[in-house]
Amino acid sequence: MNAARMGAWTVEHVRRISATPEAARIPPVVAADRSALDPARVYWDMWPVQDVSGHRALIAGRELWMALTAPDRSDPGLRHFEAKIHWLQRRDGAWHDLGPVLPDNPVPYEREWAGSALYEAGVVTLFFTAAGTAARAGGYQQELWQASARIGADGWPTDWSAPAPVVTGYGPLYMPADAHEGEPGQIKAFRDPSWFRDPADGSEYLAFTASLVGSDSAFNGAFGLARKGPSGWVLAPPCLHAEGVNNELERAHLVFHAGHYYAFWSTQTATFADGLRHAPGGLYGMVADSMAGPWRPLNGSGLVLANPAGRPLQTYSWYVDAALTVCSFVDLLPDGTFGGVPAPLLQLELDGERATLRGLAREQAL
Repeated sequence: MNAARMGAWTVEHVRRISATPEAARIPPVVAADRSALDPARVYWDMWPVQDVSGHRALIAGRELWMALTAPDRSDPGLRHFEAKIHWLQRRDGAWHDLGPVLPDNPVPYEREWAGSALYEAGVVTLFFTAAGTAARAGGYQQELWQASARIGADGWPTDWSAPAPVVTGYGPLYMPADAHEGEPGQIKAFRDPSWFRDPADGSEYLAFTASLVGSDSAFNGAFGLARKGPSGWVLAPPCLHAEGVNNELERAHLVFHAGHYYAFWSTQTATFADGLRHAPGGLYGMVADSMAGPWRPLNGSGLVLANPAGRPLQTYSWYVDAALTVCSFVDLLPDGTFGGVPAPLLQLELDGERATLRGLAREQAL
């Protein structure tokens, strides 16, 4: 596979990051607001249920969200091995946990990792990462799966379909993410499916976090794509990669805005290659005029949002919807404790190749 034919987030781009500009700096989070959430659980990677345009969908007159959650074991690293997707709703200025999205059924995977949700014609479809294997606990295997349900008269899904793989195997384009052993930040990726419809021709895509096959570098993160064809989803070449730059382009997703296509991802300082770890953990992105590219780094470097100075791990796992509202979760607070709750919603402003932070989203006051 010729990586040079894809968009590339390069060493030269990342070297342009000398300091976090004020326009990209996330406001400090003073405390972890648990609002109406379960105090015995932690919450992280989150996303809204979206309509076909990427805007937040209204289901029975309300916006619903999803997030990963797990019992609070006083060790945040353990959450990844018990993760399950729950419904969230923001109501009366607080986040409420409305329980598991999928019913408990016999499945070959061990747990649920991040994805996205589409609401169309009365049906909600969850795309998610099937992580690990039920046969042996604690693995890092990853596959892209989906399940659907029709929304009933009461505004809740009825009769979920059995979860099923989106694609079979990893194909010739992507490095397998099938290792049982691993370490966070160093494992290879095949996760975080995010649905997108190209308004130009109606084609449906899943963006996902991937690893470039055939790379000579251990830092071979890629922004993967699958495209829906007449007989189902088919893996397509990545739209961009970070070969020699970064190992993980996490929470990969696409947004269409004002005639431009935006590819967003999250990453951390520790997953950059040696010599590039001046770059902050943050939300990064590129822009193109079509799905075919070419893809150009936002703000000249790719950096869109970063945590405030002195709080490099304050929030993480940013996800942008079509209204340019950005959700994330509170990671490490100034005292070193794990937040494990949704972070304040932010509002982006996009103007071609420029991205700036407008401030807190209006939805924050709901």
